[in-house]
Amino acid sequence: MKNIKKITDDLYYIGCNDRRIELFENVYPVCDGVSYNTYFLKDDKTVLFDTIDKHVAEQFFENLEYLLQGKPLDYLFLHHLEPDHGALIKEVIEKYPGVKIVANAKIKQMLYQFFEFDIDIESNFHIVKEGDTIKTGKHEFTFLMAPMVHWPEVMVSYDKTDMVLFSADAFGSFGALSGNIFDDEVNFHEKISEYRRYYSNIVGKYGQQVNMLLNKAKNLEIEMICPLHGLIIRKHIAKMFEKYILWANYLPEEKSVLIAYASVYGGTQNAAEVLSYKLSDLGVKNMKMYDVSKTHRSFILSDAFKYSHIVIASTTYNNGVFVNMEHFISDIIKHNLQNRTYAIIENGSWACNCGNSIQDMLSQLKGSNFIENKLTIKSSIKREQEADIENLAKEIKKSIDDLQGKN
Repeated sequence: MKNIKKITDDLYYIGCNDRRIELFENVYPVCDGVSYNTYFLKDDKTVLFDTIDKHVAEQFFENLEYLLQGKPLDYLFLHHLEPDHGALIKEVIEKYPGVKIVANAKIKQMLYQFFEFDIDIESNFHIVKEGDTIKTGKHEFTFLMAPMVHWPEVMVSYDKTDMVLFSADAFGSFGALSGNIFDDEVNFHEKISEYRRYYSNIVGKYGQQVNMLLNKAKNLEIEMICPLHGLIIRKHIAKMFEKYILWANYLPEEKSVLIAYASVYGGTQNAAEVLSYKLSDLGVKNMKMYDVSKTHRSFILSDAFKYSHIVIASTTYNNGVFVNMEHFISDIIKHNLQNRTYAIIENGSWACNCGNSIQDMLSQLKGSNFIENKLTIKSSIKREQEADIENLAKEIKKSIDDLQGKN
C-alpha cells in the first residue's frame, strides 16, 4: 500500500524509515533508526528528488508508481550520491529510460564509479552549474554547489516558486520519523541533540565548506527545508541556521563543562566526580560527564561540539593514553573541533605520563587552549590534593567567566 505524505499542493514526501538498522554507516548507533527522505513533484514535468537506500526499495517504487499513475518520470534531480540516497539510481533510470538526469559534472563522474549501466545514458544528462535554472512548469529551480557538505559532488536545489530548499545532507538528523514529518508537529527542542550528533559526526569536519553553503543560502527566502534525513523544517528555519552557524564556526552553544574520563579501577573516575562537585559549588551549571568506555564516541563528540570547556581525565595505559580515551581524542581531531579550552587529569600507578600526550594531540587543533595546571594523581586522589583540585576547578570557572564576559 502507498506510504506518502503531501507537503504542498504538488510536492510529496515519498521517503521511508529504517528502524531495523543499528549502526548508521556501520559506525553510529541509531536506536531510533533513520529516515531516508526523497520527494516527488507533480508539475507539468514530474520530478524525483534523489532515490533511497536499497533496504526500502520495494516501498519506494510503490510510492513512486502510485504518484506517477502511468505517466513518465521527466526529471531525476541528484543532489548526493551516497548509497543511502543513491542506491536505486540505476533501477530508476532503467525503469524510466527517458528520464533527464539533473546533476553537476562531479555527480556524473562519480555515478559511473557506483554503477555499470546496460544502456547508454549519456544523452539523459542535464548538467548544471552554480546558478543554473530549470523550469518544470510553474516551478523554477536554481542550483547551488555544496562540495564537501559532506562529499565532493554535493549540490542543493532551491524552488523559487514555493521557496523550498532541497538541502541534501545539510540540516539532517538521525532518527526515523513517526508519522509527523514536519518540525512543528513534534517537540523540536528535544530533537536538537540528534541534529547536533548528526552534524558533528557526519559533517563536522567541513566547517569551512558548510559556511560557504550558509553564505549562499542566507540570500534565499526560504519557507521550507527538505533534507535527506530527518524532519522537514518549516517553523524552526532561523533556529537551524543559528545552530549551523555555531557548529560550522566551531563555537560552543553551552559555556559550561564536558567531562570525559577513562578509568580502569575507579580512581580516575573519582577524581572526575570530585572535580565536578567542586565546579558545581562554584556555580557551574549544565555540566555533562561521560565514561568513554561506556558511551559511544559519537554522543560524546556531539557534546564536545556543544560545550566550551572539556575536561579530559585518563589513566595511563601501556605507557600512553588509555585506548578508549585515545580513540575519543582522535575523533575530536578528525572532526576538526576548534576553539575549545581543555583541562587535563592524568593518572598512573607508576609511570604517569599520559597528560603531555593528550595535550600534544589536542594542540593540533586551531584555537585549543589549556588550563595551565593539569592534575596528576597516582592511583587515587589523596586528601592532601584537595587544594589542587579546588584550584583546578577555580581556573576552569575563571576561564568560563572570561569567555562569558567576551559576549
